[in-house]
Amino acid sequence: MAQPGRPPAASGHSSQNGAGEERYSNGPVENSLMHSSQMLDGQGFSSAVPGLYSHQIPTKVPLHPSSGQYNFGSQNVSPLSNQGSGQTLSRPPVGPTSMAPLQHTSSVPQMLPPSQNSAAIPSSSNSFIPGAHPPALSNWQYSQTPMSQPTGSQTNHFAHVAGTVSTQPLSSGSTNPATSYQYTVSPGGPPLQNSYMKPGSVPPPVNRPLAPVRPPLGPPPAGGLPLVRPSATPVGPPNSSLPQPLLNSATNQEATTYQSPAPQNLKMGRNVGYSYPTLPPGYQNASSPGAPGIQSSPLQYPAGPQPFPQPALGTNHITGSMGGLSLQPEGLRSINLLQERNILPTTPLQAPVPNLHEEIQKLNCNPELFRCTLTNIPQTQALLNKAKLPLGLLLHPFKDLSQLPVVTSSTIVRCRSCRTYINPFVSFLDQRRWKCNLCYRVNDVPEEFMYNPVTRVYGEPHKRPEVQNATIEFMAPSEYMLRPPQPPVYLFVFDVSHNAIETGYLNTVCKTLLDNLDLLPGNTRTKIGFITFDSTIHFYSLQEGLSQPQMLIVSDIEDVFIPMPENLLVNLNENKELIQDLLRTLPQMFTKSLETQSALGPALQAAFKLMSPTGGRISVFQTQLPSVGVGSLKSREEPNQRASAKDIHLTPSTDFYKKLALDCSGQQVAVDLFLLSGQYSDLASLGCISRYSAGSVYYYQSYHQQHNPVQVEKLQKELKRYLTRKIGFEAVMRIRCTKGLSIHTFHGNFFVRSTDLLSLPNVNPDAGYAVQMSVEESLTDMPVVSFQSALLYTSSKGERRIRVHTMCLPVVTTLSDVYLGADVQAITGLLANMAVDRSVSASLSDARDALVNAVIDSLSAYRSSVLSIQQPGLMAPYSLRLFPLHVLALLKQKAFQTGTNIRLDERIFTMCQVKNQPLIYLMLMTHPNLYRVDNLTDEGALNINDKTIPQPPILQLSVEKLSRDGAYLMDAGSVMFIWIGKNCGQNFISQVLGVPSCASIPQNMTHLPDLETAESTRTIAFISWLREQRPFFPILYIITDESPLKSSFLQNMIEDRTESALSYYEFLLHIQQQVNK
Repeated sequence: MAQPGRPPAASGHSSQNGAGEERYSNGPVENSLMHSSQMLDGQGFSSAVPGLYSHQIPTKVPLHPSSGQYNFGSQNVSPLSNQGSGQTLSRPPVGPTSMAPLQHTSSVPQMLPPSQNSAAIPSSSNSFIPGAHPPALSNWQYSQTPMSQPTGSQTNHFAHVAGTVSTQPLSSGSTNPATSYQYTVSPGGPPLQNSYMKPGSVPPPVNRPLAPVRPPLGPPPAGGLPLVRPSATPVGPPNSSLPQPLLNSATNQEATTYQSPAPQNLKMGRNVGYSYPTLPPGYQNASSPGAPGIQSSPLQYPAGPQPFPQPALGTNHITGSMGGLSLQPEGLRSINLLQERNILPTTPLQAPVPNLHEEIQKLNCNPELFRCTLTNIPQTQALLNKAKLPLGLLLHPFKDLSQLPVVTSSTIVRCRSCRTYINPFVSFLDQRRWKCNLCYRVNDVPEEFMYNPVTRVYGEPHKRPEVQNATIEFMAPSEYMLRPPQPPVYLFVFDVSHNAIETGYLNTVCKTLLDNLDLLPGNTRTKIGFITFDSTIHFYSLQEGLSQPQMLIVSDIEDVFIPMPENLLVNLNENKELIQDLLRTLPQMFTKSLETQSALGPALQAAFKLMSPTGGRISVFQTQLPSVGVGSLKSREEPNQRASAKDIHLTPSTDFYKKLALDCSGQQVAVDLFLLSGQYSDLASLGCISRYSAGSVYYYQSYHQQHNPVQVEKLQKELKRYLTRKIGFEAVMRIRCTKGLSIHTFHGNFFVRSTDLLSLPNVNPDAGYAVQMSVEESLTDMPVVSFQSALLYTSSKGERRIRVHTMCLPVVTTLSDVYLGADVQAITGLLANMAVDRSVSASLSDARDALVNAVIDSLSAYRSSVLSIQQPGLMAPYSLRLFPLHVLALLKQKAFQTGTNIRLDERIFTMCQVKNQPLIYLMLMTHPNLYRVDNLTDEGALNINDKTIPQPPILQLSVEKLSRDGAYLMDAGSVMFIWIGKNCGQNFISQVLGVPSCASIPQNMTHLPDLETAESTRTIAFISWLREQRPFFPILYIITDESPLKSSFLQNMIEDRTESALSYYEFLLHIQQQVNK
């Protein structure tokens, strides 16, 4: 793909990176480390499956067995044996006994290759087949044999971590390390300013069973590892100075000593974090003993004045010494879900904190940007299979940030082997060499990197911003471009058929565009153009010198051509008056049109031809089913069959839109679709144009200017955000992970260009992505693993930039630790993505069954393998206490619910949101928040910009929590309801709603009046605060018991029974019955 070019010298970046951007630049360039002009990398990590990932197409017969993944369908290269509800499913059993594949009658059963049936690893036997006796069976395959690798093949694994002293070999099956490890500094070395223990602490005793003393192996907290660094000029004995950490400095964080808990099965370790220990074999003789910065021998350390103990992180570290983080015992507490009904926290659920030393954890990536379903990574695929939980990452890589360090340097330091960007979790062996935390290669530190632009000190590479920030942005040099950066180009394509004009949407869109024309992200090179279409295509010449825009009509839609292409996309600044004229006149131009046909396909072809030379963004507004020309569609929705889970049309009816999207992606063009329709428009087919070109889909059901005014406000607000938010052009994203882990499935809107490179013609701050992973090789000796996403893009100012996020997590060896680190929200988000793929590749009922079995399987595994005493009831670890509730919420969500009350396009749109929403918004749409708002107080309130924002507690989603004398706000993400009880206090009704009584509340009330009362101020402040935190605009409906919308409000009461779904308690009983079988 064409790669954009090098930006001119930096100029105004605030629009791209928010207010807090910090810029660092370096002196003259020396020793550039760039050896290739690849966009984001040189070599990516090795993937489990060679060859391309076909984007979002289910693989029927796997190329290679890829160890134990959940297979939900999408662009999955791992085996997906359950393509349809009646196909053969084969899953190795938990025990050593092998189990014959379960046959389901099907005309064409699909068998897994024999290699996948191998039960070399204990694997799950719970695979759900619709109609078979559950808990046993699940639609995801959790296990196949992991791909083994010969021991000699790990070329970059250094068998000995510098600083590790093993006095006695550990047998492979041992669960306790033979003896403790003591780390001391050789007399000739520089002072160790940072170790994994806090200053002044005493090394742990030698024979502690749970936390052996070890060199720096502890899993660095996910954000950055502690740096153990020497002073620039060693003075005095090695322990002469142990500086206190500077905890509050964002860019110049000096790490102190760290202590972390110990792994049980580690025979050898690798250094993690910044330390200058001895070198691994092969590098030991690089300098003479006692040379500054290098310990003299890898195996023995003369007794020195400064011990360097650090309990390693591993199996029993949770119950042993906890390093800096005290995990509460309740983390391991078992809960009987049938007895403890009030488990929903009253405040928003936070992501679990990885069990890393607090100093390291401070450096870790913000979970809003990058989080993992398991914050304790299982050491082997067998352990992951046993836990029956999915392993994956959820990313929000281009999120708007208030603080973003930006580095301008001619040398971007990367690993020469795997192309990982230097980050807080690499190890410095000395001032001149660093070890990669993904592939363990030792790299040289370039001369230029020795100078720290923040402190202006030479010789402290470990204090540079790149090594102190888990999220950072680089200004990319010319090696990262294959062509000069493209200008921002925006093309708007409007449906102007009779149906479209009738809705009145053009008035809103043209007015919003006029109001925000000067706020479009860009620079002096910004270009803009317009196309309208009904049964013909209309272009608009905006040539300089014209007194008014000139319309050019192309009626040959079978062979579309572009008339006068040089005048159709014009410079925004130079032609602003003509553009404003066009936007003012467009809504009136077609008012008398009787043309009912829609040639969307040909219009998109024309738009693609116009945009191909530069790339950019196409924004398409469509109001009906395309009816003429290529890409025309026929209605497939039958209202009476909406309930039938098997017959609904979730797959595209044509591949025209997908093929065109892939052509667009190849030319750096993304297409965003705004569907404003009261009728079925086959979003399953139309949505492909955005999905594969990295665009977005917006859906305004039953949009009409007069009949549905709340949708008008929603379109206005969301379109303003869409037009003015930051944008990245011609982007690619790569996700890397530590050797031994592999990524096998991606979720989101993009095209997978090679096994691990995502093509993103546009990237926006409101898009989320997910990936599924497996443990391909055992992570023995690795106390921690790291993940890194790198997004290379062109800013709207024409700069080539690279945004890098790095996360570090501990590795564990016991099942209880895996459960302890489970992130229930991330697990739910990943399962939702997998369920969308399963719905499309198999059926909706398959996806629902698979979701239920994800709960059954994990709680069965917990019961059988972790609980020492079998207890009656439904036992769950504290970390998974909300798992059944979240899965039940997914089953009741529009994407997966059964019943006749949901339109097909609405279901498809919700599925699009699942695949493209960042986790925080997805969870809100799945499990809404309920608050009581008739008694808001300032107690515990937030104070933001001199406004007081009340913080009422979150209530359970059950009618039993409602009182007839109260008022309740339900925040369901894209919609909000305020339900007013019959006997609600007169004070709230008059002071907040501004009406005399409950009976006088209008049925279609959607706004709160701005009254000069304390109650009104609090309520409006709270709702405004909730709205401001998201990129879409939730409509507010004020309802009473008599309102027609009351049924929608009650549908979101997840814990109550509905016509087609169980209550929470009934669901728990069902789960218990299956778990106890």
